[in-house]
Order: sequence, then C-alpha cells, then structure tokens
Amino acid sequence: MTTVTAAASNHRLAQPLSLITSITSLLQSLNPQHPSTHQNPDPSLLNHFSPYLTPTLVIQTIKSQTSPYHSLFFFNWASCLSSNSNNYTHNHFSYIAITDKLISHKLFSLATDLLKSHDRFSDFMVGKFIKAHGDLGHLKWAVKLLHQVKEREFGYCLFSYNALLGVLVKANRFDLAWGYFGQIVKEGVVKPDVSTYTIMIKGLCKVGRLDDAWKLFDEMPLERNLVTCNTIIDGFCKKNFVENARKIVDKMVRNETCLPDVVTYTTLIDGYCKKGEVENAMKCFDEMVKRGSCAPNLLTYNVLINGLCLKGNLDEARRMMTRMRLSGVRDNVATCTSLLRGYCIAGRSNEAIQFFKEMVSLGMSLDGKSYSIVVNEYCKLGRPDEGFALLREMRARGINLNVAGFNAVLRSLVQLQELDKAILLLKHMPRMGCIPNFLSYNVVIIGLVSAKRRMQEVEMLVNDMLQDGHGLDATLYSFLVKACCENGDINKAIWLFKKMIDAKYVINLECFAVLCGELLATGRASEVKNLFKQLRNVLPGAAAILSIPLSGRQRDNSIIWHYELQGVCTVGTGYRFLIDVGTDSMGTSAWSDAPWGKTLWKVLAFIKLNTDAAVQSGVKVFQMGVVIRDHAGVVLVIRRLLGILSVENAEATAIRDRLNFAKENHLNVEIVESDSLHVA
Repeated sequence: MTTVTAAASNHRLAQPLSLITSITSLLQSLNPQHPSTHQNPDPSLLNHFSPYLTPTLVIQTIKSQTSPYHSLFFFNWASCLSSNSNNYTHNHFSYIAITDKLISHKLFSLATDLLKSHDRFSDFMVGKFIKAHGDLGHLKWAVKLLHQVKEREFGYCLFSYNALLGVLVKANRFDLAWGYFGQIVKEGVVKPDVSTYTIMIKGLCKVGRLDDAWKLFDEMPLERNLVTCNTIIDGFCKKNFVENARKIVDKMVRNETCLPDVVTYTTLIDGYCKKGEVENAMKCFDEMVKRGSCAPNLLTYNVLINGLCLKGNLDEARRMMTRMRLSGVRDNVATCTSLLRGYCIAGRSNEAIQFFKEMVSLGMSLDGKSYSIVVNEYCKLGRPDEGFALLREMRARGINLNVAGFNAVLRSLVQLQELDKAILLLKHMPRMGCIPNFLSYNVVIIGLVSAKRRMQEVEMLVNDMLQDGHGLDATLYSFLVKACCENGDINKAIWLFKKMIDAKYVINLECFAVLCGELLATGRASEVKNLFKQLRNVLPGAAAILSIPLSGRQRDNSIIWHYELQGVCTVGTGYRFLIDVGTDSMGTSAWSDAPWGKTLWKVLAFIKLNTDAAVQSGVKVFQMGVVIRDHAGVVLVIRRLLGILSVENAEATAIRDRLNFAKENHLNVEIVESDSLHVA
C-alpha cells in the first residue's frame, strides 16, 4: 500500500478529528502543485469526504490552506464530483473564497482562467482583481481591467468602477478618480451608489477639499450609511475641523436613522485630542458611555489616554487606565507607551523609568518605541550606561534596535566628556545590528573637535563616515575648518573650505572669519582675497550686486524698493536684494559683532560705502543696509533695530551707525553715499 493510500485509509477512520483538519492533512500528503504540472496526484483519493461536503465546509477548507495550490486542487475536485449524497455544487461564496485565495498569492492568470471556465468572471469578481492590482501599484492593469469589463458588460460595471475609484484615491490619484466619477454620472448607464459617494468623499477630504466633500455629502441623492458618515467625520478631524465633525455627529443623534458607533466617537475623541482640546474629548467619551449602545474599546481608551498624556495630565491618564481595566478592556503596549511619553513630557523622568520597570516585571511585551523613550530619559539624566544596558536588553529580547537610541547614548557620553566610550560605541554599533547614520558620526566628531587635540581621531572618524556613504554638511565642515585653524593645519583648513564652496553650502561667516584671521596672522593676505573671489563667484546674485551703479544721483527715500524701467539699479534695489536672498540673518547683532570685521577688511585698499535705511510702517522697526564695494569685491551687511523713528531720524541713525562701523573695522572709506534728501 502506498503512503498516500494509507493516509487516505487512515482518514476514513479518523472520525473524531475535524473534517477540515483531516482534509488539510490529506492535501499535505498529496501536495498538489500548479495545475500545469503533469505529476499532480489523483483527486479521487478525496472522494471519501464527498458525503460531508457543504458550502461552509468547502469555504473554510479553502481559506485554511497555506498553499493556494492545495485550495485549488480541493476546489476543482469538489467541482468535478459526478455525484454525492448532498448534491453539493459550488455557490457564489465558494467562488469568492477561491478567487480571494488565488489573487492574494498573485496568481491572477489561474484565477482568471478558473472563473472564465465556470462563466463566473463577473463585474463583482473583476472588482476584486482591480483592487488586488491597485494594492500592488499596478494602476495601468486596474484601468485596463475596467475598460475590458465595461465593454463586455455594456457599461453595467459599478463594482469595477467603485474598485477603481478606491484604488485611485488610495494611490493619491484623485484627479483621475474624479474624472471617472464624472464619467459614471455623465454616461448614466449605472447610477453611483452609497459606496461610490463614500469613496469620493474620502478622496475629497484626503486632498483637503472639505467644502466639496461636504457639498457631495449633503447633496447625495441616497440615504447615507454609517460608513459614509464616519468617512466625512474622519476627513474633518484629520484636517483639524473637529467642530464640523461634531455637528455631523449631533445630527446623526437627532435623526436616529444612522446612529454613531464606536468608530464615530473614537474618531471624534482623537480629533479633539490632537487639537489639544482634551476637555471636549472627555465630554465625547462620557456621552459615548452614557449612550450605552457603543462601549469604548481599546482604541478609544488609547486615544484618550494619549491625549491626556500629551497635555501633561498624567494623573487623569492613570485614572482612565484604571477605568479601562475595570471595564474589562486590557491595556496594551500602545497604552504603556503613551503613559511613558506623558511622564517624559511632564518632566517626570524617574517616574517614567519606574513605570517602565513595572511593565517589564508584569510581563508586558514592550516594543522598540517604549524602550527608546526610556533610553532617551536615562541619557537626559546623564546615565548613558543604563541607557546602553537597555539597548543590549532589547537585542537580547529580539527587539529591533533603532539608531535614535544609540544616538541618544552617544550624545550623552559626549556631553559627559566620555569620548573614548563614545568612539568605542560608535564602532561597536554594526556588531549590534545597527548601522551609524550621519548624526551618529556628527555628534562624536563635533565632541572630539570641541575637546581639542584629538584631530587624529577626528580624521579617522571622518574617513569612516565617508566610507559609510555619509557626506559632510555645512555645520560639520565649519567645525572642521575652525579646528584645523586652531591646530595650525591651515592648508587642510583651506582644502576643507574649498570643498565646502564646491558643495555649494551656505558659508558660515564665523568659520570664514577664523580662516581669514589665521591666514592674515601667518602673512598669507593674498589668499584671503583669492578665497573672497571664489566666494563671490558662487554667491547667488553676486553679479547683480556688483552691477549696482554707485552714482551721485539723488531720489526720494521710499519704503518701496523697485527696479527702474531702464534697468538701472538704485541703492534701494541692492538693499531689497539683501532681504530677498536672506542675508538679513544677522538679526539684531551690532555692526561691531559682524564676523567680517576688523580681521578681514584690513587687507582691502580703498572703500566706497553705499547705504540705505528703510522704516517699516506699523512694526516699530527700521532696517539699514550697506553695500561695501571696492575694485575687487562686494560685502553685504544688514541690521535691524527696534524703535519708532521718522524717515529723517532713521537716515541720520543709519549714516552715524555706518560711519562707526567703518571706523571700528578699520575701513578706509573714501566715499559715503546715500539716496536720502532729508539728511545733509
């Protein structure tokens, strides 16, 4: 007797076992494969199960199989029985079950052939194919299937239309979905149903067209169901229009035709919590409990507890957790994570750590988020070793490590000047299954730079960083340039600075001033001019600034700057350009604080200083701009001062201040030019 035959005989005797388990066991023994395989087993070995066939048994057996080929083999066997005591035949739901099984394993051709051979490739079934293709991102296939079924069914394909609309909305192609919706309405072969309107309302909310969503909801010619109401409520809440959502809920309660359920109230509570209106969220919760028909579930409690925690109301959150347990709802990891985060927001780090330990001792399977929160708190308290111990515990428990936890430990070690430990941890990270990112390297390198006299280790880590595919940013370049200057390695500083220019990073003025100072101190003034020329070539709009004519032409001062029709740039134009390109980032710093000051401008020869001032009406601020120009270059400086000044006073203050600036910075000013007619 063969093994398979013996298995079949045993199954005849296995009455205590469930039929599904017995069928599954036999199918595993037979192990059928793709129908194209010519060595598939004899299906008649299943015949002894035929007296027990019912639609429910067939559907459950199909769904319970791990292999789709086992499901198909069983389905085909049940299809081909010449006779059975129950006169079993597949019904609509049997076809749905086998179709779902096949397309969930991407066996689209098999499913199509099966349905066509049984004349079951209907609009409803095509809708399933469209959704499956859409979930895989195959939008072209989804559209193609719609057009095929539309042609075959002469336009009577609402299921397929709805499936495609849902796919397009999910894929953020609402413009295309709106076009197909218009096509349905225009052609009039089929009328949109509640599902059609619900999908379109969801799409309108998703793209922020809330007025249109409300209009469609309000004017839809069909009775709205609960899903439709919950969809627009969710859309309003996600876009922070919670009061609009509240009005819909109130209307639902008054009409009593479509009463709110747990999803409705949970969505509304979440909306209020995210808006910071926890009191309103609590009122919704109380209303929900009072109604009695929709008891709060785990998600409801978690949303409310998280909202309370974000507002720092830890005591109320703990009371809500107790209430949750007493009502028979068991808290989960999300509940604990919310409370942990709440303790941290409230600055109660020690309580957060204690709560975490309690959860671990109770056997709660905490996730990476919970661990990361506590790691971060240990580091805030200056206890990085305990934070690292938690990272090791995470690894031992099989919890995925994230780089943020390591970065928190590295940052804490650097702050405590435990740089050797930080370097060791940085190198050890890959062995713990976590690759350092840019921030990991950055925090340690900057720590070493700040500690001084550790440039050899800095260079080593920079090389490792580059090998790992992380480029330097402007801040790190600036730190390294200054560090090289302080260590006397001026050539490497210049090399790094030029790399920063080539990368088109915004140049840090303090970094440039330090480099210029070092060059001047070592008698290399000509290189300052060379660097300045390189800078000028990469600054946006440098050519436009250089072209500003410094003529003696006078014009009335104005707070509105403009270009003249003939293309002549006024002083005001240059000042406006300063604002446009964002060179006013120096804020309220005084002229003497400008890092371009004394060190740099000693190397320049004669200077022509062209300035302007502007009074900003209504904001108690006036601004001053200056273009300092010689035959070789341009510097832009801007200053913002508080105060209420007339135009005359602003101009006078600007002239006085700019002359002081020139004097303090050893500028040999030959000409001071302004466009004011008010100050002589």
